[in-house]
Amino acid sequence: MTSSATHSLASSAGLRLAKYSLGVGDRFAHQARAQLRACVMASQRGVEIIPVWNKSNREHLIVGSQPGSVRAAAEIAVRELAWARPFHVDADHINLDTVDGFLQSSDFYTLDVAYAIGQPPQPSAIDAFFDRHPELLRPIELQDRGSLRQLSRERLAEIAAKYLFATQEAGKIYRHIEGALGTGAFITEVSMDETDTPQSPAELLVILAALSDEGIPLQTIAPKFTGRFNKGVDYVGDVAQFEVEFRSDLAVIAHAIDAYGLPAQLKLSIHSGSDKFSIYPAIRRALRDTGAGVHVKTAGTTWLEELVGLAEAGGDGLGLAKEIYAEAHAHRDELCAPYAAVIDISAERLPTPQQVKGWSSQQFANALRHDQKCPEYNPDFRQLLHVGYKVAAKLGQRYLDMLVACEDSISRNVIANLYERHITPIFLAGDASA
Repeated sequence: MTSSATHSLASSAGLRLAKYSLGVGDRFAHQARAQLRACVMASQRGVEIIPVWNKSNREHLIVGSQPGSVRAAAEIAVRELAWARPFHVDADHINLDTVDGFLQSSDFYTLDVAYAIGQPPQPSAIDAFFDRHPELLRPIELQDRGSLRQLSRERLAEIAAKYLFATQEAGKIYRHIEGALGTGAFITEVSMDETDTPQSPAELLVILAALSDEGIPLQTIAPKFTGRFNKGVDYVGDVAQFEVEFRSDLAVIAHAIDAYGLPAQLKLSIHSGSDKFSIYPAIRRALRDTGAGVHVKTAGTTWLEELVGLAEAGGDGLGLAKEIYAEAHAHRDELCAPYAAVIDISAERLPTPQQVKGWSSQQFANALRHDQKCPEYNPDFRQLLHVGYKVAAKLGQRYLDMLVACEDSISRNVIANLYERHITPIFLAGDASA
């Protein structure tokens, strides 16, 4: 791609993602109204947070739903709450094999190319990348973050060899979607987070340069950070190191926007961002200091709040929650296998189904709700149920009917979880130094 073509990316972005956005998963398509209510509450505080309903192909296959059901649920919630701001529907973690099923209902596409990281590109592709980007071999000054260490030709070749094929795959997926929907008709995110090692600032810059070469008007990118982002529980790692990386990545993005003509609204995406409470103050400080935006995906948190709501409703709701746990416990190896890299469950710390059978509503809710100050909170119990939504899916209409019967209890928990535990500390907290 020529320089002039590269610098057309910003103007061709078309549909624009707002500065702050929140990915909200709704695996059983019953909580869109409650999720949107949390965004309404933020808007009443003067902060616009745009909901992005996300659901992956794997989740659709497990639940037995179709991609169009996500937009249908979102549109009903938008209409009932008279939401006049934008909203989006994310075809989450798609590739060329799975994207076509989402083309009629999604306007946001998370291109998952982690599988291609480390696959070698053609040697000629690396040579061409060097020819296009001699600036990457010179010192690069980053706003407020000093300079990137000058890359040697050998080091740049290593980075290109690791990531160039993945960016080419992203280009193929993007152009496929563009051919179906048209330029500027959708928002593009690229996911690089599901890999073994975090990307350095230099690696992120190379990735962004290569994505620009592919002609992708990228609006959000999900790199891998240091530490573990396990499903549904807090961040495990060095929070200070995360903050250094997060701020450095913000600086790299700001530089890449200017250097490669990427859309001005390009921002970081935090995948598995739900419940990472310990890093929220760091994110908040960085957003305050830089004026940057962020996209945070909360994924399966809503499903867990459904279970909390069922438990608090008591009676049949509590009984069904206990039944789901018993079945998940019996099939824990099968349920955990697909998520092995993003969960950390000790079988010894899991309560037995017989113990749970004797629990009160409050005991079940306390064990599951992510309140680290509560002595009854059990992160192993929570993680198992997080990956156990397949059990509820097999219950079919019986589970869905219970969601309707316990709507008041469930929606109260869904709203409180998103607004109080996620939106407030990231976007609304008055004192970001905490």
